[in-house]
Amino acid sequence: MSTAPSPAPSARAGSIPSPTRSVPAARTLADPDTPFAVVDAHRTRRNIARLRDRADRLKVALRPHVKTAKSPDAAALLHDGSPGPVTVSTLAEAEAFADAGHRDITYAVGIEPRKLPRAIALSRRGVTLRVLLDSTEQAAFVAAAARESGTVLPALIEIDCDGHRGGLRPDAPGLTGIGRVLHEAGCLDGVLTHAGESYFRHTAEEQREAARNERDAAVAAAVRLRAAGLPVATVSVGSTPTAHAADDLTGVTELRAGNYVFFDLVMAGLGVCDLDDLALSVVVTVIGHRPEYGWIVTDGGWMAMSRDRGTAAQAQDQGYGLVADLSGALIPGLVMTAASQEHGTLTARDGAVLPDLPIGTRLRVLPNHACATAAQHHGYHVIDGSRGEVAAPAVESYWPRVSGW
Repeated sequence: MSTAPSPAPSARAGSIPSPTRSVPAARTLADPDTPFAVVDAHRTRRNIARLRDRADRLKVALRPHVKTAKSPDAAALLHDGSPGPVTVSTLAEAEAFADAGHRDITYAVGIEPRKLPRAIALSRRGVTLRVLLDSTEQAAFVAAAARESGTVLPALIEIDCDGHRGGLRPDAPGLTGIGRVLHEAGCLDGVLTHAGESYFRHTAEEQREAARNERDAAVAAAVRLRAAGLPVATVSVGSTPTAHAADDLTGVTELRAGNYVFFDLVMAGLGVCDLDDLALSVVVTVIGHRPEYGWIVTDGGWMAMSRDRGTAAQAQDQGYGLVADLSGALIPGLVMTAASQEHGTLTARDGAVLPDLPIGTRLRVLPNHACATAAQHHGYHVIDGSRGEVAAPAVESYWPRVSGW
C-alpha cells in the first residue's frame, strides 16, 4: 500500500470515479481535518474471514450486504478481489456496484413501480438484479414489467419470520398465488427472510433459536411453493447475529449479513463480537471543556456519529460511543454521552476520573451502529491495525463511498 491516500480508488477493472470532493493527502490520523471516519483494514479482513469460514462450514453461499460500507474497495475484500454476489438496500447502491463489476445483486427492499425502469436498465446491462416483494399487487406489476420490457426480473418473495418488518408468514394463504403470478412471467426466483428481532436477542442460545426460526420460516415457505409445482432456486436468510449463531442451514442456499464487516457496539453488546473486532471509528478533536459539568467537548456530534442509540436497549448503554485515544486504545470510563449537530459531549462514568485532554487532542469514537455512522461520511481513511499501537497510525489508503451521498 502507498503511504499517502489517493483521492481515487485503485484503478482496477470496473473501478468507480473518484468522489466529487477532493481528499487531501494524509500520512497519519493526525493530518486530516476532523471529524472523519477510519477503517482498520486488518480487523475488517479478520471479520470477513470469520463469517466466510462459517458459511463454508455450513455449506451455503455468502451474499454480503454492502449497505454498511458502500465502497467497492471494501467489497473487494469480500470475494478475494473479484466482484461477487452482494446485497444492497438502494438502487443507487445497485448501480454503483454494477459499475464496479458486480453482476449478481439482490435489492433487499420491497419494490415499487417507479423503481422498475432502473431495475430493467440494470438487467439490460447484464446484471442479475433480484427484486423483493410480499404482495400480489407487487407481483403483478413486476410480471407486467418483465413481459413488456422483454427482460428477466427475478423476484424473491419476502417471508416474515419474526414480525419485525415486512413479508408474508410462511403459512400465509396468498403465498402460492404470488408465486404463480411470478412464475407465469418467468420471474419467480425464491424466498428471502431477515431475522430483525435477532438484534434484541441477548444470549447465545436466544440467537441460535432466532437463527433456527429464520431458517425454518424460509424453508417452510419454499416447501409450500414447491409443493404447488413452483420452482424455488433461492432460499435466502440472514442477519449479522443469526449468521454468526446458525449451526444448521439445511434447506438454505445463501446467507446474508452486512454489519459484520465493520461490527459495532450493538453487536459487541449482544456478544456477537468483541470490542477488539470493531473496525470503524470516527476521529474527533477536543475543542473545549466545561469542568463545572464534567464535560469534554469535541467537534464530532451526531452528524459524525449518527443519532443511533441502539445500545440504550442493552444492559450497558454506551451513549453515542466509547472513546479511545488516537492509537485505538480505549480510555477507561470515557463515553460520548450527548451530541448536538456538530458537538459531542464526553463524560466519565463508573467512578472513572475525567482525563486531562487538552484542546487539540484527537480521539477515536467507536459507534453504536456502523451502518448509520458510515452513512455520515464520504469515505474512509484506512489504517492497518496489525502494525501495533502507535500515537498516530499511518493512513494506508482512502476508500471512497460511491453511493447514497
